[in-house]
Amino acid sequence: MNWVFLILAGVFEMAGVLMINKLHKDRDFLSMIYLLGGFGLSFFFLNLAMKALPMGTAYAVWTGIGASGGALLGMILYGEPRNTTRILFITMVLGSAIGLKLVS
Repeated sequence: MNWVFLILAGVFEMAGVLMINKLHKDRDFLSMIYLLGGFGLSFFFLNLAMKALPMGTAYAVWTGIGASGGALLGMILYGEPRNTTRILFITMVLGSAIGLKLVS
């Protein structure tokens, strides 16, 4: 269950990152609420996951999901560059997170 909490933490981290962009564009109160909610839930689930998982592993996987997911969503939703090198390095980050799961 701890790994589920960690994945949820990463997904909410991605949502928080998306809301930074939305807040930058819209500058409204609702965007701020979504941003705080996304990051708040991310930290909540990270806290639950770290009750059983080592801090280094949990943090590495959490940031990997957030960073990779944010980059992928930027490509999908905001037309950011989609070159092979970028996708290769995103895949490497995700592969590292999976590797940490396998050894933990």
